[in-house]
Amino acid sequence: MQALNKRVTVVDVARAAGVSPGTVSNALSGKRRVDADTRTRIEAAISDLGYRSNLAARHMRTGQTNTIAIISTMPAAVAAGSSKLGFMMEIAASAAAAAMQRDTALILVPPIASAMDALRSMAMDGALVVEPETGDPVLAYLVGAGIPTVCIGGPEGTTGAVVELDYTTIARLLIDHLRDAGAKCFPLIVGTSPRPGNLAFKTAYREMCARVGMEEKLIEVPEARAESGAADAVTQLLRTGYRFDGILVPTDAMATGVMQALRAHQLDVPTQVKVATRYDGFRARTETPQLTAVDLKLDAVATLATNYLLDVIADGTKGGRISCPEPSLIIRASSRQQ
Repeated sequence: MQALNKRVTVVDVARAAGVSPGTVSNALSGKRRVDADTRTRIEAAISDLGYRSNLAARHMRTGQTNTIAIISTMPAAVAAGSSKLGFMMEIAASAAAAAMQRDTALILVPPIASAMDALRSMAMDGALVVEPETGDPVLAYLVGAGIPTVCIGGPEGTTGAVVELDYTTIARLLIDHLRDAGAKCFPLIVGTSPRPGNLAFKTAYREMCARVGMEEKLIEVPEARAESGAADAVTQLLRTGYRFDGILVPTDAMATGVMQALRAHQLDVPTQVKVATRYDGFRARTETPQLTAVDLKLDAVATLATNYLLDVIADGTKGGRISCPEPSLIIRASSRQQ
């Protein structure tokens, strides 16, 4: 047995088993076949040396890592910044708690450029994918690799399991609220990506405009320029003389940009312009004034999705779409009727 103060490495395991470090790595990752006799020697060395408290040996015996990943493909401009990965972290915290109850670890894969490389090198039993877009490459990779996957808010036609985020209800809650609060003309500022939330908001907004006879003003902003793009959109509206008394901006990072632009042009919220966003996160709660948003019940959604994924891993449960808890509106100062 190695001295307690020395960290056991793959090289130590390889030396004890009489194989190369590469062979040990192949056995641990499962990427390449290792013959039974060699695998037995590696497993014995892992056990003798206490490598990673025998978790690696258990992986070799069972083919499972007792690890799942949570992944978001939303650009960092939306997910990070002042939001501090709020949407993803709120889901991840509840998912980690649910996974822990079933003796499973959770790995967070943040929205970084090298996320695909990280996934390819990662040993995991399954993955939660947060709000993938139509044709999402990360989701396509996971499905193609045969990795059990549950999407949180997947688009229509998604292969596998999906826990719904009721985007249509969320959009209608905010649209109806702005109208009830007295807004007569309000643009929709939304992301350009084909994520289901963006698509649902555009559909609900167009339906409302047609129903009540309101002029449609739909502005798409690339998520990679969330704050600055939304601020520029508001500035351009004002320069063209477009008159509005509200703004619906589902993405909270874009809502931050909207508020910056309104302040820069000395427009008071909510007296002159009422503002509402989707996610009740860090940005919504710390903006001045605080933003009307929606409680998406993310704790319940994440717990439901995590247990669903672990069931799929354990017994091969086939995919399907599961409804989420009903969202609820949180009215704050940014849209209160004066």
